[in-house]
Amino acid sequence: MTVHGDLERAIAMAQAARGNYLLFAAQSEDEKAHQVFKQMAEDMERHVMILQSRLQYLGEYNALVQRAHSEQ
Repeated sequence: MTVHGDLERAIAMAQAARGNYLLFAAQSEDEKAHQVFKQMAEDMERHVMILQSRLQYLGEYNALVQRAHSEQ
């Protein structure tokens, strides 16, 4: 698998985990558990943003490299 594919898979998995944590928070009757799961969902959102940023950088870098090679 390529780095691009690996990043896409990691993003999907992090988004799924975030969704699970939000579901757990919504279903929790214990306020402390609710807050813990909500915080975990927020952490996963940051993970998603970092992975998406890396994926975007990789796409831009690859486009620059391809353009440089085509100009040679």
